[in-house]
Amino acid sequence: MERPLNTSCFAETTPLDTGNRSGSSPGPAGGPVQLSVFSVLVLTLLAMLVVATFFWNGLVLATILRVRSFHRVPHNLVASMAVSDVMVAALVMPLSLVRELSGRRWRLGRALCQVWISFDVLCCTASIWNVTAIALDRYWSITRHLEYTLRVRRRISNIMIALTWALSAFISLAPLLFGWGETYSEASEECQVSQEPSYTIFSTFGAFYLPLCVVLFVYWKIYKAARFRIGSRKSNSITPITPEALEVEAAAQQPRMVFTARHATVTFQTDGDTWREQKEKKAALMVGILIGVFVLCWIPFFITELINPLCSCDIPPLWKSIFLWLGYSNSFFNPLIYTAFNKNYNNAFRNLFFRQ
Repeated sequence: MERPLNTSCFAETTPLDTGNRSGSSPGPAGGPVQLSVFSVLVLTLLAMLVVATFFWNGLVLATILRVRSFHRVPHNLVASMAVSDVMVAALVMPLSLVRELSGRRWRLGRALCQVWISFDVLCCTASIWNVTAIALDRYWSITRHLEYTLRVRRRISNIMIALTWALSAFISLAPLLFGWGETYSEASEECQVSQEPSYTIFSTFGAFYLPLCVVLFVYWKIYKAARFRIGSRKSNSITPITPEALEVEAAAQQPRMVFTARHATVTFQTDGDTWREQKEKKAALMVGILIGVFVLCWIPFFITELINPLCSCDIPPLWKSIFLWLGYSNSFFNPLIYTAFNKNYNNAFRNLFFRQ
């Protein structure tokens, strides 16, 4: 039995293979696909995921455009991430869902296939690198807050945004520009990212493994800096010894006046966190959750996509579909994670809906 063609990380749209469980099976070539109740339920949930991803990222973009105070860093990085994620929801996920409904067959022609594949690689890669850029921005703002001024931060963030989209465009257009493998097969009605082994290695490392190394290194440095700051604050704490009653006498004139302060203590805010430390802890927690969700969503997919063409492993279509949509779901979680740690966004959302 011939093994189905493998697809790459970005345009892998193998349908949810639930037929063995529910008794349904793909229809004949060119015919409609019969769907079970379970398949319809799963596809409905995926459609809801597409709508929710588009809605949340669109809401973030609308808020940034509407609120003038958001027209600065780091909100330009958040806007870039929201643009890439809303493009995933608008241009990539719907056609992936259509292909799920078509029984893993592409019936929309070569031209649309190439456009879809290019946007798939572009948007997913940009989304991943935007997460990396936000992690780097938080790292520099925490560890170098004195020299990382607003002007420097704006310049560096603009450079990171430009590099993110330039690298993503190069990875997505490389097969078309250099003839690096084929994306469409008319005979088998397949539309997939180039399966050329050299391109698979290049695209997976450029789109995931390199930014993965960067974000893990960044979070390790943030954690190390936080531990060092807590340790230095404890070692430099001041605990003055004061008497039960401190009497200050003023004997300039009679009658004699005595000022008494009981249980007097001298504090330098060494036992509690300062405002900056609380802000840095919150930023570190946000970066940690953002990176953790990013890794959990994408690493199963990219591991299989790197190993599969090199060892000719046959991964069940159901698992490939699960890994694919798990990766797509990262575009849904990104705006939720970032806005959950920012009260300004919560207030802006309320004002956007209730006109307060």
